[in-house]
Amino acid sequence: IFKHSVHVLPALILNAWTGHMSRMYGNYGSVQPSKAGHQQREHGMLKCTNCLISVPQDQFYAVERFGQYDKIVGSGLHCLGCDCCGVCIGLRSISRRVEQNESIIETKTKDNVFVLVRVAVQQSVIPDRAEQAVYRLVNVATQVDSYVADVVRSHVPRMPLDEVFENKDAISIAIQEQLEKHMTEYGFTIHKALVTEIRPSQEIVDSMNEINKQTRLRDAAVMSAEADRVRTVVKAQAEAEGARLRGVGTAQQRGAIIEGLKKSIDGDAGEKMRSDRVAELLLITQYFETIRAIGATAKGSSIFMPHSPGDAVADIAKQIRSGIMRATPEEMAQT
Repeated sequence: IFKHSVHVLPALILNAWTGHMSRMYGNYGSVQPSKAGHQQREHGMLKCTNCLISVPQDQFYAVERFGQYDKIVGSGLHCLGCDCCGVCIGLRSISRRVEQNESIIETKTKDNVFVLVRVAVQQSVIPDRAEQAVYRLVNVATQVDSYVADVVRSHVPRMPLDEVFENKDAISIAIQEQLEKHMTEYGFTIHKALVTEIRPSQEIVDSMNEINKQTRLRDAAVMSAEADRVRTVVKAQAEAEGARLRGVGTAQQRGAIIEGLKKSIDGDAGEKMRSDRVAELLLITQYFETIRAIGATAKGSSIFMPHSPGDAVADIAKQIRSGIMRATPEEMAQT
């Protein structure tokens, strides 16, 4: 039972951790156990002996004699000497291809936001250090994960969330420098370290999207209000200019009417009309214009007013004359 639980317990812990991350960060993806730097036992071309081997182009073979390291052989056909059932000569292989390790690191930013940082590290075995690559490290992927986690957790907590996204390249460079410094002695060269994803928790993502949405709605409302203001101002200016031009036209029209009436009344005698006669002519013109406007209105209501032009104009003219006569003594007294 104890032996069975030793194998089951890590799987249960991994499943529980994966479920927690999925609830917190959504579908953030998974990282399969990396085989980068993985080594395995090999056998020769003949059964029950490792005296003759054929090494593939993409691998290095480490040759061991009675368990002790002897040499590294490259691709091609090699005769290693006498061997009996693999007792004398043992073989280990390691890939010479560029391989990739993926790490997911959880850390906290300066503004207390927990994020997952996914880092992809591309590495390969240094041909001159193939022995160290085979024998120095038990698990290359675990070693790389440790260095990546150290760099990420030393840089990200010093930056707010927005700066983490902006300085993604700087974090990648720092990871690559750290790995190149330490992994060379283990026989690996680091080609590139890439921060491929920075993901906050789903609640933070939703809140950031809502902030951006409200900001854009506010900008749209401001722009709409500004457009309405411009339309209102332009419309008011157009109405004011129209009213001014209508007033100028009305004044010119009345001036032309009065001038025409004066000419028709004066004739060729050369006599000039007095100002009170000019006012009476203007009042008569406006009176008939008003009557015509009322009659031309389709929805106009009935109006009761003196319909005798002579009496109505006489009353209006009388009121104007009396106002002028009352104003004249007051103006004379002031002067």
